[in-house]
Amino acid sequence: MLNLARWKVIACIAALLFGVVFTLPNVVPQKMLEQAPAWLPHQKLNLGLDLQGGSYLLLEVDTAALKTERLTNLLEDVRNNLRSEQIVFTGLGQVNGIISVRITDPAQLDAARKVLAKMGQPLAGAPSGRDITVTVAPDQRLELALVPEAINAEGIKAVEQSIEIIRRRIDSLGTREPTIIRQGTNRIVVQAPGESDPERLKRVIGQTAKLTFQMVDDSVTLQEAAAGRIPPGSEILKSEEQQEPALLVKRRALVGGEMLTDARLSFDQNGQPVVSFRFNSQGARRFGDATADNVGKRFAIVLDGKIISAPRINEPIRGGSGQISGNFTEATANDLSVLLRAGALPAPLKVEEQRTVGAELGADAVKAGQFSTLLGAGLIFVFIILAYGLFGGFAAMALTVNGLLIVALMSVTQATLTLPGIAGLILTLAVAVDANVLIYERMRDEVRAGRTAMAAADAGFSKAMTTIIDANVTTILAALIMFQFGSGPVRGFAWTLSIGVITSVFTAVLISQVLIAWWFRTFRPKTLPIV
Repeated sequence: MLNLARWKVIACIAALLFGVVFTLPNVVPQKMLEQAPAWLPHQKLNLGLDLQGGSYLLLEVDTAALKTERLTNLLEDVRNNLRSEQIVFTGLGQVNGIISVRITDPAQLDAARKVLAKMGQPLAGAPSGRDITVTVAPDQRLELALVPEAINAEGIKAVEQSIEIIRRRIDSLGTREPTIIRQGTNRIVVQAPGESDPERLKRVIGQTAKLTFQMVDDSVTLQEAAAGRIPPGSEILKSEEQQEPALLVKRRALVGGEMLTDARLSFDQNGQPVVSFRFNSQGARRFGDATADNVGKRFAIVLDGKIISAPRINEPIRGGSGQISGNFTEATANDLSVLLRAGALPAPLKVEEQRTVGAELGADAVKAGQFSTLLGAGLIFVFIILAYGLFGGFAAMALTVNGLLIVALMSVTQATLTLPGIAGLILTLAVAVDANVLIYERMRDEVRAGRTAMAAADAGFSKAMTTIIDANVTTILAALIMFQFGSGPVRGFAWTLSIGVITSVFTAVLISQVLIAWWFRTFRPKTLPIV
């Protein structure tokens, strides 16, 4: 086993070159790195929130609001479906999550039940096979309710969609390597390293950004509506336009923001910031048909329940594109375009916790981490050299290559290095030396048993290998479990530890073996320097 095979030498040299080349971007000045050729590696260690500063948010998805919105839409669907089937009804309303409607003609009760039962969406595991139940109540009333399985499924889907939308929004801001993970059933943890404006981050993430185009209802005046004469299917919404603090609009949206394909900051003829948007083919067709049917009327552009503007339709808009104007600055118009491109959140988000780590504190953590790593490595070097002399020096060389490989691999994979990750790095150095200790102690035992120096060295590597592999496999399994089920800093620690375990086995065994084999071939010793 103790030989200078060519493949072993090539593997050691390749590992050393890989470690040096991909570690260098972390130590050379930034100006020099920018001037380096494009084919050279430029990736640096990606520092986590606790090392470079940034923002931490704990968000909760408001699944109750999601249920309320679903019930509101369902109520409107009940009204429209019964009217389309010419079924006379009264007393349509929603109380405590149950929609109730009274069918005036008893002969139409069964027909109404069948119409309403068809409105639900298919849902596996539901009693009726759909996400709503329709029951007949006394006094010719029908009651509709969402099944619990549907509510739970909507909540799970809302959290998953929210995570993807939050990621797209943060990526649009240019924040590098954000950490966005689910916590519990309806909470989301967001860590944005390097984000210098946490309030802007919270504003961009937390805004639902639900955009709809709804017709303005001119059947009654705003004063009459405010007095309680609101037509069925309409509602009063606040407006950001100064001349009209509120407008009466129809609940049913002509087109929704989910049909947008693009939204960009631009400027109108007067140089004012606006948001230019474009629909997909379905949205363009629906928008064109709606504007053609309502020439001369007004439609409202509604964002999160508030009217941004309410222009009049002078002619059909067939191009599938348009502009949203309002009291925008360049920053607010750009933020809105980011939100619209990323998509609307399926449910509102509530900020449960917010923390900000300053860049200065992060820099102090980096210095502390560097000092602790160098101190730990130095103490390990001193111990291993004092304990094993020349072979301890070989172990120290292998340990240095191990450190280079860890930094290089983390730079290449752009894994996030956190303060607990530095602890994992120091731990891997100790684990790497542990393998050398096992090998060298086995060599001593073989010498005491009467073997020659070469035979003892060879037996030290071959017989200690099983123990080394068992110990490191156990460690890496624990690290994988932490990475799978942990979050944030725990995953950073687990990832660093996993990389370190793999590289430590390579360096402690292969590099130390090549160095010792070279020493034997060159000096042909009769005794081992560790006895």
